[in-house]
Amino acid sequence: MIPGGYEKHFPVMLREVLSAMKPQDGETYVDATFGNGGYTEALLNAAECKVIALDRDPNVKARADELRAKYGSRFEFRAGQFSHFSELVTEPVNGAVFDIGVSSMQLDNGERGFSFSKDAPLDMRMSCIGTSAADLVNSLPEKDLADLIYKYGEERKSRQIAAKIAEARKTAPIATTKQLAEIIYGVIRKTPNGIDPATRTFQALRIAVNNELEELEKGLKGAAHRLAPNGRLVVVTFHSLEDRIVKTFFKENSGPNVHISKYAKNVPELGNDAIFAETSKAVAASEEETAVNKRSRSAKLRWGIKR
Repeated sequence: MIPGGYEKHFPVMLREVLSAMKPQDGETYVDATFGNGGYTEALLNAAECKVIALDRDPNVKARADELRAKYGSRFEFRAGQFSHFSELVTEPVNGAVFDIGVSSMQLDNGERGFSFSKDAPLDMRMSCIGTSAADLVNSLPEKDLADLIYKYGEERKSRQIAAKIAEARKTAPIATTKQLAEIIYGVIRKTPNGIDPATRTFQALRIAVNNELEELEKGLKGAAHRLAPNGRLVVVTFHSLEDRIVKTFFKENSGPNVHISKYAKNVPELGNDAIFAETSKAVAASEEETAVNKRSRSAKLRWGIKR
């Protein structure tokens, strides 16, 4: 166990992240989604480099203190949202990695309300402040709630779920994860070995509560701005909404993605506004990893190298 009572987790696609980042001695990297510090510690062990870690969750402090004691000045933690990347990181860096979405630490702490597998207050706030999932579930008009569940959860039965929620909250506020999950099960029945019917609705609420998609867009722009020439940006996503944003960001900020023959006389130049000289296609987790880590099954990694 690590300080704070959480188990230490093996980060998703760690081998692929290190391969894409290629950490070097004397360079500086940013772990924009610190969490349990898996990527941070792996980078620090891979080279005599420095890692600046960012996180908005105050509960990661114990883990950050542990790494500071172990690695000294090579590790620095800066509290804040990664959408404020360029304000939190004012120096040029050689690489940045993002692991988007909820962390294992947050899921495993039942009291945070991220998981429907544990009965807890319906919270889901990564920063532990602001509007909670319960606030949205109990205050949004039925149509707005249905639209939210459809937009961020891609849930086809969003209108039926929103109607059931609106009906239930007339009797009493929906205060816990179990209450909400049971309402959803009244619309979509569980099936053996199938995805839990509550998954998409909980995802939608979490994204809305934490403004995750806008955070991601701003974070990518900030990281690209702070990368030194030849700096590497590596992003791991877990669902199509996130991956679409990352894919579009790299596409819009790089040159034409065409194969160039080594015999070609005229090589097309990058546009003046292109940020990345090279970007990757989506990389999936290995069969070996997905067999032992369920969270990695939906993971996709993309990277880009700055001009």
